[in-house]
Amino acid sequence: MTIASTMTFHPRPEPGEATPWAFPTPTRSTLPNGLTVLRCDRPGQKLVAVELILDAPLSAEPAGLDGVATILARAFSEGTRDLSAEEFAAELERAGANLDAHADHSSLRLSLEVPASRLERGLTLLADAVRAPALPEAEIERVVANRLDEIVHELANPGRRAAFALYGDLFDAADRISRPRAGTADTVKDIDRAAVADFYAAHVRPSTATAVIVGDFSAVDFDAVLAATLGDWTGTPAEASLPEPVTADDTGRVIIVDRPGSVQTQLLIGRIGPDRHDPSWAAQILGTYCLGGTLTSRLDKVLREEKGYTYGVRAFAQPLRSAADGSGRAMLAISGSVDTESTVPALTDTLAILRTLAAEGLTDEERDIAVQNLVGVAPLRYETASAVCSTLADQVEQGLPDDYQAQVYRRLTGTSTAEATAAVVAAFPPDRLVTVLVGDAASIAAPLKDIGLGEVTVVHA
Repeated sequence: MTIASTMTFHPRPEPGEATPWAFPTPTRSTLPNGLTVLRCDRPGQKLVAVELILDAPLSAEPAGLDGVATILARAFSEGTRDLSAEEFAAELERAGANLDAHADHSSLRLSLEVPASRLERGLTLLADAVRAPALPEAEIERVVANRLDEIVHELANPGRRAAFALYGDLFDAADRISRPRAGTADTVKDIDRAAVADFYAAHVRPSTATAVIVGDFSAVDFDAVLAATLGDWTGTPAEASLPEPVTADDTGRVIIVDRPGSVQTQLLIGRIGPDRHDPSWAAQILGTYCLGGTLTSRLDKVLREEKGYTYGVRAFAQPLRSAADGSGRAMLAISGSVDTESTVPALTDTLAILRTLAAEGLTDEERDIAVQNLVGVAPLRYETASAVCSTLADQVEQGLPDDYQAQVYRRLTGTSTAEATAAVVAAFPPDRLVTVLVGDAASIAAPLKDIGLGEVTVVHA
């Protein structure tokens, strides 16, 4: 006997038609106090992201006080004129907010995440942190002590040591970019409250700052909230800083940071090249991705899959500092680690990969996979307000137009295989690379002289 079903089924949902995606373009305005604001409405993003970019570049740090910008960045969360450090932290927690800050070559940035329903409280705390920081002496001493402890760990980290050595050798010693971003033990130990307060007074003001705010503002009066918080921040007007162009000596050479007995070698191969202001940037990103941007890249296929030298090696381009004339340079680098015995074979194969790339070029398949990975996943990459906010803040920091990221994705899609090949070949010429190796010099120095990387210098860790 057949029993008829009495259940009622809801209709199966059908997928809608895909709509074009583009990176969002913000609305730009200026408050009466001179603060520039980039607002980006993202419906449904109930966690609002804020980036406050302060015109306090590392190049502005006083001589002998490298790291004072980093100490100031960390001190912003150590209380205000009206709130102790503990009270300030408690207020952030009550608002469901997170506040972070860091200093880099172009600026000092504060990052805030706060629920849209508590946006006014979150922005009030952010505004209080920058307009009336307490900078308590005891907390400054603690932050300095913490930084000195960090330096010990950084010097024990092969990756950080390689970066310190590359920047220190590639750039002129007089350029702040040649020295560690957060300072060294010799400079940080001399930082006190007076130095931090002086740096704050000289560089933190609304007229040279920019706030990027991304989220769902449908339930708040955005303009009123902004006026009552960051709009109430006052300061002496000033002209924006004028960064100097980045220059470097990329004569082919090898620097070995000696670590006797080390069982592996950290590799960092780099030079400077075009940054995001250059028309070739999109092609360079595409070609660099094919070279070493993923597990299927040429470097990984040979060094990891075929030879088993490494767990992974990557090629990348990192913008450095935009000059006052709108130009800029980027660090172009290849990074990874191998066991000591594989150091010279891995470098030999890396040079062979670069030369083969110049001779034969990329394939259309490599280009298509790279475009799919870079452009196709963009909507997922920018699902959160914080991801959109951070990218917009990067654009501000580098003096790029507000629709820059959307333009890049269009350019990536339209970049040909030949253009990507030309860009990556120009980016990584085998005879113009500075190679830093952190490892056992006794095991690797002698055979390096015969593989064509240039003069070999050994420095002691």
